[in-house]
Amino acid sequence: MSTDTPGIDPLQALRAPRDPACDVFLTGPVFLDIIFTGLDSAPVRGTESWARGMGSSPGGVANMATALARLGLHTSLAAAFGDDHYGEYCWDALEQGEGIDLSMSHTVPGWHSPVTVSMAYEGERTMVSHGHEAPAPTGTAAHAPAGAPAPAGAPTAAPAPAFPRCPPRARAAIASLAPGRSEPWVATAARNGAMVFADVGWDETGRWDLDALPDLAHCEAFLPNAEEAMRYTRTDCPRAAAHALAERVPLAVVTLGAEGAYAVDGRTGAAAAVPAIEVEALDPTGAGDVFVAGFVTGTLADWPLADRLAFAGLTAALSVQEFGGSLSAPGWAEVAAWWQLIRTCASQDPAALERYAFLDDLLPTTARAWPLRRAVPTIGFRQ
Repeated sequence: MSTDTPGIDPLQALRAPRDPACDVFLTGPVFLDIIFTGLDSAPVRGTESWARGMGSSPGGVANMATALARLGLHTSLAAAFGDDHYGEYCWDALEQGEGIDLSMSHTVPGWHSPVTVSMAYEGERTMVSHGHEAPAPTGTAAHAPAGAPAPAGAPTAAPAPAFPRCPPRARAAIASLAPGRSEPWVATAARNGAMVFADVGWDETGRWDLDALPDLAHCEAFLPNAEEAMRYTRTDCPRAAAHALAERVPLAVVTLGAEGAYAVDGRTGAAAAVPAIEVEALDPTGAGDVFVAGFVTGTLADWPLADRLAFAGLTAALSVQEFGGSLSAPGWAEVAAWWQLIRTCASQDPAALERYAFLDDLLPTTARAWPLRRAVPTIGFRQ
């Protein structure tokens, strides 16, 4: 569990003795993110730009893993970590700082951590990344970086877990789809009872063919952005795209950026639309991952579709007010603080406030500040 507001478990009412210990499983590359903020414009060739702010944090799949853990979900991550100080920092930040289960993760001797430099300006971002694909684990045991404890119960000479072909039994799993690629673990997770949630990246082939996403057949929910959804469905309206996608997956969720999100339940035909919350964005890095984490939380808790969308949008809005992808993710204390604050604003539309009234049954009666770990300019300080 993450170091967040004690006592808030969104799935508490649904837990049973024979349930899987893992709420959400995910896998993917972990990056070290270095974020520059306070840039007046994009860097110009041949000039030097100075940023007014800077932070470092685990990135890549760590964005979503952290967001899930901070919302109280038992999260298991299978990832390769570099055998360097960056890798040690990311491992420690995720396992010790956020309570994420890394028993299926491993370090790779002699392999350096991938790095992304993200520059945020005018509500946008530009990224430069460097890294090499991690080699598949050999017959050695999964292990933590030097100085970190080994996973509980893992013998030092045991074979490495099948990575990640044999995911742990979980309530949910999150996959990132790519054209022409199938990940065997996705089908395994679905067969073992996990609800699979998937997003997708830009199709560099330009074909935008849903049939080229074979793992979509195993998904409970598909969450593309508006441009991706319209291209995949050959429609010119995000809502039409969502309805078309709902013919392929039980839940289709199309994110609309500043306009919010629209979702269709393919089983019932029910649809929901929730506008975005207006905030002053410092850094959009990881906001899409936080949205997915919020939606997964609401789905596992069996909330109404509109409440899931509203909660996902709220967590994403709170995240962009901090810099750093993973460490900008809000916890329940921040959600509670926002809910208390927003109800004291005289200018708030009562109908808009009613949209979030479901939070009353989830949050503590009094909110308190909680010092969540944040992105800092150096990885040399201990937090």
